[in-house]
Amino acid sequence: MARFPFFQRVSQSPTAPRVAPAVRNFDVAELYDGPIPLQSATEGGQSGLDEKLRQAYFWIVNTAIISPHYDIEYQNGPSPEFRIGDSRTLLTLPSAQSYSSYALLPLLAFATQGKCLFVGGPGRGKTASAILMGVLAGYPVREVRRAMQHGHPQMTIADLLGNPLPADLVAAQSIDAIRIAWRPWLGMRVKIVDEYNRIPTRTQSALLTVMGDNYAEVLGQIYECPNAAWYLTANDDAGGGTYQVIEALRDRVDVIVQALAFNPRFLDDLLLRIEENVRPEEVVPREIMFDEGEVARLVEQVRGVAIPVEVRRRLEFFASQFEFLETAGAQPEHMTKDTARLSGVDWVQVTASDSGRDRLKDIGTQTMNGLSVRNLMTLARFAKALAFFRGEDEVTLEDVRQVLPFVLRDKLRPDPDAPFFALPENAAYRTDLVGWLRRLFDLSCEEYDRLDLDRDDPVRALSDEFSRGLDGLSERDVRARLTRIERLVTERTAGRKLYGPLYDELLHLKYLHQRYTNYLAWLGNRG
Repeated sequence: MARFPFFQRVSQSPTAPRVAPAVRNFDVAELYDGPIPLQSATEGGQSGLDEKLRQAYFWIVNTAIISPHYDIEYQNGPSPEFRIGDSRTLLTLPSAQSYSSYALLPLLAFATQGKCLFVGGPGRGKTASAILMGVLAGYPVREVRRAMQHGHPQMTIADLLGNPLPADLVAAQSIDAIRIAWRPWLGMRVKIVDEYNRIPTRTQSALLTVMGDNYAEVLGQIYECPNAAWYLTANDDAGGGTYQVIEALRDRVDVIVQALAFNPRFLDDLLLRIEENVRPEEVVPREIMFDEGEVARLVEQVRGVAIPVEVRRRLEFFASQFEFLETAGAQPEHMTKDTARLSGVDWVQVTASDSGRDRLKDIGTQTMNGLSVRNLMTLARFAKALAFFRGEDEVTLEDVRQVLPFVLRDKLRPDPDAPFFALPENAAYRTDLVGWLRRLFDLSCEEYDRLDLDRDDPVRALSDEFSRGLDGLSERDVRARLTRIERLVTERTAGRKLYGPLYDELLHLKYLHQRYTNYLAWLGNRG
């Protein structure tokens, strides 16, 4: 019998009874199961990895981590709403299963082998939460603690990665003959770096190589690291600390989750742990641990979740809002915020001359940068992971909306001088980055609906026509398409201000025009 039965109680299946099971790839082992599974749910068998992931979540949020903050909200019909405080902030009591970001986002990083940064003040459980993720991967808690890297101002590359063997340094005739005593943590499927913003800059560069490229290098010797989920901790996400975190390392972080304040109403739970002398990471139930094969299948199944066209279109529209900056370039392709950043010109000076647009209406004016390819890929992966966790086989718009703020928290940088933040009702968004990013997405979706782009998108129609291929097109057909593109560009540019989505449309039309022009030249040479 378990020594601490309360702490090892796992939610009974199914944890989401109204959700259809996710589509799973065929496993030959299922041939041996027959009509009745070899194990019951209570003995460790699960209806699927999504169910096991949910059981892990509910054990963490109900038993291990005291985080009663359900800030990832889902609705299933009407939900009670209340206005609270002088700010009249909306308090919603969700009508569908909702989640705590502090417990859920690390699990999604586990399911995608992503990189999660815990931020928050000292003593809020960031390190303990990271250790839990290592135990879920099947490692003994003692091994997880010993493998955890603790950032400190004197940390060297050798401390982080490994040392050359002294005997080899004396006897070796070449660098290639020197063997390295690699640090064991490099081979683990969960890697933890505590207080990563206290690591010296030079050592950060070595850490970047491991995080970004999955290998370590010392004296020309290479250690290939397995794919892994990463967990880093810091007291804030501004990149400060003993050493400023290099931008490339910060960019490798996929998702940022904040350890919210402790609610004193749950003091009894703290006292129980003191009286029972229990640390949650030491009593993780074996039923919710994932072995190496399960982790690999989990990652593969998450990748297989579909993102339907209607969700992709809204995500495209959202992403197109932010990079455009008309005053940054003399050529359309160079009219981007990144051009302004690379020039070194003062940001206020650049934006001051951008006076042609409605800076309150244009949500792109709220940021100092746009989204990178890596940002969009990460957002897609975590939206898939959230849908998989919920037992869905397709990503919904709400999945994107809920996960987006945690992925883009350190990626889209707000412009504090933007008119949006000067409005009294938006003052809280200066500090609440999660709320601000979610509001950005809502505003983008409202504009998408206003433009009725689901039904009226001629640029998309031209793109879909092109995607069907050029084989068999005659010169007459190509010239007709070129004329349609030129006519649409004329319509789009006649007396209209340039905004991000329109800017991307025009560049897309230029791309299509160039492809058809090249094909027309090929037809001429062929004839």
